[in-house]
Amino acid sequence: MAGRLRAPTGRYGGKSAVERQAERRRRFLDAALQLFGDTPGYRATTVAALSEAAGLSTRQFYEEFRTLEDVLTALHLEVNDWAEEAVVLAVSAAENLPLPERAAAIFRAYAANVTGDPRRIRITFVEIIGVSPSLEEQRLARRARWVDLVCAEAVAAVARGEAAPRDYRLAATAFIGSVNGLLHDWTAGWVDATLDEVVEELVRQLLAILRPPGWEPSAA
Repeated sequence: MAGRLRAPTGRYGGKSAVERQAERRRRFLDAALQLFGDTPGYRATTVAALSEAAGLSTRQFYEEFRTLEDVLTALHLEVNDWAEEAVVLAVSAAENLPLPERAAAIFRAYAANVTGDPRRIRITFVEIIGVSPSLEEQRLARRARWVDLVCAEAVAAVARGEAAPRDYRLAATAFIGSVNGLLHDWTAGWVDATLDEVVEELVRQLLAILRPPGWEPSAA
């Protein structure tokens, strides 16, 4: 298939062509979240099966996407966007809190979002791995956004006298890897702890990075 089929234009059933297209796309993405994120998984799903789950035809699939990889690409971005939106709200709400409470609020928001639906964890940490070079590039790019967020929080904490001054990029990259691994293992049932305990451990790790032994916060 060289490209997508041309979608119909005009109004039908009280909806514009743009509205119908958005609705179809939403139905395909919702069906993909279920099939890719649960059973049978991305690699065992066919266009026909996805179309059937969405209640649409394969012709309509090719009006919206070229391949199943395009669907996984869009779904991975969307799942990350949902988590990022939750974190941005938490960052704003915790603006005036001391660093430990601020970090806890941010990680609690992130953890609650990504673990609230196990299918999101599987899309983000399992199904996207090894699919293609372009998806691997997207995965790393989205992870880099999380590294940037941690670095920005660290720089702000340094400016407030709450963290030791240093270049945090390497440490933030390593920390994000531990966040992803721990949350994935917790969701899979390999970690015997509550979600609050997981968040508390992540906060302890972050504070140990930001406040190394011998360093003391500046006096208020």
